[in-house]
Amino acid sequence: MAADSTGNIIGIIAGGGQFPLLFARAVKSLGRQVVAIAHTGETLEELADIVDRCHWVRLGQLGKIIKHLKTEKVSETVLLGSIRKTDVFKDLRPDLRGLMLWNKIDTRQDDAILRAVAGELEKDGIRVMASTLYLKELLFPKGMLVGNGLKPEELEDIKFGWRNARAIGELDIGQCIVVRNKTVLAVEAIEGTDATIRRGGALALEKAVVVKMKKPGQDPRFDLPAIGAATIETMAQVKAHILAVETGQTLLFDREAVIAAAEKAGIVIVGIEETADGELSY
Repeated sequence: MAADSTGNIIGIIAGGGQFPLLFARAVKSLGRQVVAIAHTGETLEELADIVDRCHWVRLGQLGKIIKHLKTEKVSETVLLGSIRKTDVFKDLRPDLRGLMLWNKIDTRQDDAILRAVAGELEKDGIRVMASTLYLKELLFPKGMLVGNGLKPEELEDIKFGWRNARAIGELDIGQCIVVRNKTVLAVEAIEGTDATIRRGGALALEKAVVVKMKKPGQDPRFDLPAIGAATIETMAQVKAHILAVETGQTLLFDREAVIAAAEKAGIVIVGIEETADGELSY
């Protein structure tokens, strides 16, 4: 199918996981064409079967990404899906434009990198849209998803974890923290959420509280925190007890599987909202 310039095409710059697939299916159901830029070793190969056209690149090939999007006459794109952070050290293969951008970034943390990439795309007339543009139903709801409520001491641990998660988020370090009895057990960095839960859960022995939230000031167009069935499986392995996530700012994948797994493991899941005066409610 030939590319056109009617504005009916949307691009997906895809990392790993199911988010790019869900987004592509949602867009296709609305009659829009989808052009994907997929990352070798990261993006699920089945994405190519869903979209109209798919171009494969290596991590860091920014010039190649922009060239493909412009050739396809894409003026709107989204950045979604995960990139294994450790791959930045072992599989980064930047082209000239990618290398030039990499050398200009002062802080090579998630949000800083993604903002810089979005800025380069927009210099070339490619607007970066919100990743939840067609999938707002994936945003985590407020209240108890699994469980009948929180004990006072559990809510206190969530509040403690929330304050500390915000602090690491302000430094663009990570989105997840593990606590127990008002003690920080693990902070997410480059290793990702599951590894953080394993470290913190091993120290807690049981009943760890996991808090996951968007970084303050984070660009809402990309890199929203996400949980899925694998998150709950990891928590169950270390006998963690509570997962508290930020309402409306966290993506929930595999909802039915998440609920079933949490109920089986006795894990409480709650969506937390912070009020204007800094109070937490659910």
